Amino acid sequence: MGARGRVLLWLQLCALTRAAYKVWVPNTNFDDATNWSQNRTPCTGAAVEFPADKTLSVLVREGHSISDMLLPLDGEFVLASGAGFGAADAGSRPDCGTAGARFLDPDRFLWLDPRLWRPGDAARGLFSVDAERVPCRHDDVVFPADASFRVGLGPGAGTVRVRSVQALGQTFARDEDLAAFLASRAGRLRFHGPGALSVDPEACADPSGCVCGNAEAQPWICAALLQPLGGGCPQATCLEPLRPEGQCCDLCGAVVSLTHGSAFDLQQYRARLLHAFLALPQYQGLQVAVSKVLRPPGLREASGTKADTEIQVVLVEAGRETGGAGRLARALLEDIAEHGEALGVLSATARESGAPVWGGTAAGLNSPARAGLAGGLAASGLLVLMVLLAGALLLLRREGRLRWRRRDEADPARAGAPRGFHNPLFYAADSAEALPAPKSDQRSSSRSYFLNPLFGEGEAEA
Repeated sequence: MGARGRVLLWLQLCALTRAAYKVWVPNTNFDDATNWSQNRTPCTGAAVEFPADKTLSVLVREGHSISDMLLPLDGEFVLASGAGFGAADAGSRPDCGTAGARFLDPDRFLWLDPRLWRPGDAARGLFSVDAERVPCRHDDVVFPADASFRVGLGPGAGTVRVRSVQALGQTFARDEDLAAFLASRAGRLRFHGPGALSVDPEACADPSGCVCGNAEAQPWICAALLQPLGGGCPQATCLEPLRPEGQCCDLCGAVVSLTHGSAFDLQQYRARLLHAFLALPQYQGLQVAVSKVLRPPGLREASGTKADTEIQVVLVEAGRETGGAGRLARALLEDIAEHGEALGVLSATARESGAPVWGGTAAGLNSPARAGLAGGLAASGLLVLMVLLAGALLLLRREGRLRWRRRDEADPARAGAPRGFHNPLFYAADSAEALPAPKSDQRSSSRSYFLNPLFGEGEAEA
């Protein structure tokens, strides 16, 4: 059985034991254009330069003709069948230019970078929060056998613990075997850094799932993820965004939190979401992340429950359509209200982000933040209008086009005239009556109210 066949067999065994696995994505292959400074492999006759102070293993799949090569401090070239190097005059390819080909820093790949892993069992419509994109405590880790690699352990996260590690066609499920490999020359060429790596073959035996275990490392996970953005999160595209447990930045969508009993099965519930909800046309374009997370102590005390974990269901919208995550969250609450006992769910709550910042619907504009924003804009507009009106009146007064007199200079003939005015909303007889003069110490007792459909009419008038 070849290396690829062993990998497939091992992945099937993972599925049977309910274990998830993560696959390492980047490589240090010579023939991968992303490993070179000009984003292309060396041309014929090019001068090749590897970092002189680095250690690495490089897989070469094809034949290359180069003019000269600067080798790394320590390393190895693994030549596939038919691969090799030949000599060629410098500048044999004028279209390649005179700049040499420089191999990028192989130490740039870090274990704690979520961008460098992919789930081996991901289904369409599923994703993971940022902290769970890195291998979790009960995950199996796979380094593809058909690629060379180098991965940095650390900094700051202490010992990385996973269920097993597969590298160079071998599976390490015992700490003694893994430690011996990491201490060997082959291990030193592929793993480096101040951190440590250990394995524990114990699988997650709880049908309701197990907590990932990356909470301690999350600050370094987020730092690695956000490093290309300067360390800061991009601005969310909605009002009142959410930040689920394990997520580095705010997102737009909805979060449903479930407390569960002993009958709850995480994999079965995840499959129910995929087949009974995400497969429906109205929920196309939505993505869901389902996992067990630690429950914040504040929520635990407020709810009075002793459970320290909960099931977190994160719903996000991958397309331009908005509102689908909120509709799905409400549908899940209705489903739990009807089938919760059979599913093993004891209770459920949902949180939903606000409307999109640009071009969104007016749904949910009665929230305090959005009401404050609308009121502030209205007040600002009214202030500007009053300033313009006052300026226009002063200008007309100065030019003599507008005149007014003091009250004591008013026409005495009109002193006793009633101050009333004709209002078409009332009968003529009523409007003919003089309006009483207002008293100087009388305060207005009028008030405004609205009917809220959530309350009765009697409550609204109270």
